[in-house]
Amino acid sequence: MASAVESPFFVRARRAGRPVVDDMPKIDLDTYISNYRGRTRFDRLHLIGTTSPLLAPEALKSALLEAMQGRDVGRYELALNAMQEIIPKEAKALQDPSWMDKTNQQVKAESDRLEMEVKGYKNNLIKESIRMGQDDLGQHFHQIGDLANSVKAYGRMRDYCTTPSHVVIMNFRLIVVAIDQRNWLAVQTSVSKLRSPGQQFAEAQRLTAKLSAAMGLALLASGSYKEAAEEFIETDPRMAQARLDDPSDEEAFNEVLTPNDIAVYGGLCALASMDRIQLQKKVLGNGKFRSYLELEPHIRRAITFFVSSKYSSCLSILESYRSDYLLDIYLQPHVHELYFRIRSKAIQQYFIPFSCATFTALAAAFDTDEQTIEHELTSMIKRKDLDARIDLVARVLRANTVDARRKVHLDAIDTATEYERTAHLRILRMEMLNAGMEVAEKGKSGNAVVFESGLGDQAYGNDSNKPWASMGEGGRKSLRSGLRG
Repeated sequence: MASAVESPFFVRARRAGRPVVDDMPKIDLDTYISNYRGRTRFDRLHLIGTTSPLLAPEALKSALLEAMQGRDVGRYELALNAMQEIIPKEAKALQDPSWMDKTNQQVKAESDRLEMEVKGYKNNLIKESIRMGQDDLGQHFHQIGDLANSVKAYGRMRDYCTTPSHVVIMNFRLIVVAIDQRNWLAVQTSVSKLRSPGQQFAEAQRLTAKLSAAMGLALLASGSYKEAAEEFIETDPRMAQARLDDPSDEEAFNEVLTPNDIAVYGGLCALASMDRIQLQKKVLGNGKFRSYLELEPHIRRAITFFVSSKYSSCLSILESYRSDYLLDIYLQPHVHELYFRIRSKAIQQYFIPFSCATFTALAAAFDTDEQTIEHELTSMIKRKDLDARIDLVARVLRANTVDARRKVHLDAIDTATEYERTAHLRILRMEMLNAGMEVAEKGKSGNAVVFESGLGDQAYGNDSNKPWASMGEGGRKSLRSGLRG
């Protein structure tokens, strides 16, 4: 539970509608953060520190230490400001101007040195040296948090890539920076380039797992849960065996996410977007994804319960991990929507065999009260997720039944009416052609006879000897009646 005296920071966060996790999550912070490396460590620690009042002191102190081990002064100030707002009495919540000045000087000196090196390489016209210089400059800007200049530096590598491996390296660097920028369109573009069927990169085969994970993240961020699930569940299982504590392991992608994250993201997206048959076939029966599910047994159990129609058990497992998922940087914005979709699907599947069900039975099946289930059913019907109606007097949910016999009769009548109308129009056209009449737009042909609706007996044309002019009053009336009929 939240502390008795809550920090004003979290009070303001609640009023602004931002997530605040009061319950203690299941994760151990030190073990959790040790699985990651690079800039994502700070991002995750900062999010936990500004979302969980219980973990805030430990997370923010770790975030400040993480920032001071790097060269991104902006992140140091971000962690310091959060500490001063949330834990102002902490001794470390004091600014260190000497460290900031020293770091800024080092960053400027390194930036100048790398830019001078690139200029020298350009003067010598050595393409490989220019490419490597731009690569070093891009990595430097990425480390100091200047993501815009990092993208520019990597983009300038394009003209100096002489082999397919150089193109792969450049695009993969752009993917990682774009993920840090949350520029998901750029992530999808770069991944698509490396997957392009018209331009096969043999070197990209080693990165298939990372490309699937990156594309899955981009689709998750855009709310395309089914497409994201398909990317995650098709991720090459080699990443599941990666050594996260070894920076030299090329299969590890823990500067962005871990194999455990793939299991969670893929499992939740699949539960929210696939039916029971698809879950059994594409998820539980998928040999590739099985390696990841073994790392998160509770996700596998939840999917198994859903497939077995044990919806209450499935939802209970997911609810127990809600706090953990609200502390994930990529999952947090989607937890509410994913859980709503999973619960809605469970209610849909539960109600299929019944023509009606009482609120009492539904509330008991989904471990909630009648008022809550009524609100959920109303939301589902408004979103057209459930084809049913609510009887508030009897407190019953009734399925909308369709009279199949009546529907067949109505469809037959509609078909006959349309056939009759089409036949009438075709006969009318044949009669008009036989009479030598042509219907055309004004001004297109001098010899064309133009009819305008509602002009009575008037016919306009350049030749008064046309068939319309020679027709009697009775003939013209008959033709007008046919046109209006």
